[in-house]
Amino acid sequence: MERLQEETTERLEFYQRLDGVHAAPLWAVLSQLVRPEPRSRCVPHKWDYAGMRSLLMEAGGLITAKEAERRVLVLENPGIRGLSQITQSLYSGLQLILPGEIAPSHRHAAAAMRLIVEGGGGYTAVNGERIPMAPGDFILTPSWTYHDHGNLGDEPVIWLDGLDLPIVNLFDASFAQTYPSGDVQEITRLAGDAQARYGSNMLPPEYVPDNKSSPLFHYPYARVKEALLQIGGADKLDPCHGIKLQYVNPVTGGYPMPTMAAYMQLLTAGFSGRPSRSTDATVYNVCEGAGVTLIGNERIEWSMGDVFIAPSWNTVAHQASERSVLFSFSDRAAQKALGLWREERLND
Repeated sequence: MERLQEETTERLEFYQRLDGVHAAPLWAVLSQLVRPEPRSRCVPHKWDYAGMRSLLMEAGGLITAKEAERRVLVLENPGIRGLSQITQSLYSGLQLILPGEIAPSHRHAAAAMRLIVEGGGGYTAVNGERIPMAPGDFILTPSWTYHDHGNLGDEPVIWLDGLDLPIVNLFDASFAQTYPSGDVQEITRLAGDAQARYGSNMLPPEYVPDNKSSPLFHYPYARVKEALLQIGGADKLDPCHGIKLQYVNPVTGGYPMPTMAAYMQLLTAGFSGRPSRSTDATVYNVCEGAGVTLIGNERIEWSMGDVFIAPSWNTVAHQASERSVLFSFSDRAAQKALGLWREERLND
């Protein structure tokens, strides 16, 4: 025992000298760096839409969209507060545009995707095209593309933002720039231009993409829901996911963005899914319906508009009390590109 104590003292003295030269012993931290399976600091959590909407509207009376540049309430995972992250790799928030407002045009290295939650008359402009917003619509803002938002209607417009900011910041690759000539970018294309060029199973002749994101910026909910309902009437339900469709880049058939994947799924009334888990922490938004999702040991009751998070490698099992539609996004695209993604389906 005396010898062990002497060795311990020697090791501690050695560690102090290592610290003095900005080094550390791997064996002291190896179990935290290389784990038998993922162990996330993130925790399951739900943001109740009614409560968040009330706070958003209060924010609307305190600060203008132009003052804030983006009037957003960041959804911070309770396990990693203070980092402006909903998962270890993704940012998310709820954004509000009031009637007559404009959120000034800017661009940044981080890519963004948006799921419209509420309101009509809103728009986002991307690369010279003004895209109308309707609830359930999925809209992309690829990396380094100018975008501004506005509300031409007479009711508030609210949407869920999802960005790969933590990934960009991990690489110290964050850049941002305001539009050089005013708050609103020049509109150079008719509404629906990208849909006509890239969203009809056709492409311009010899088309060569200029970036890795989808050139289609707008995926209307009406079309997605129609597809879900038609498939749901013909196919057997997946025992874990019900009827689930993946948003794609029409040029490649792959994910809409290099870092992020997004999905829409239909759960029939009474659906009780088997548990599954995957390495991509997933953010959900309830487009329609009501139900419960069991995430690890947590029970999340949800209804229309709610946002909830399933951390990496936590079991997830959905139960729908009525016909429901769930939107979700994650970093699966980045994980698959790096050969890291894994999924496991469990028996009841």
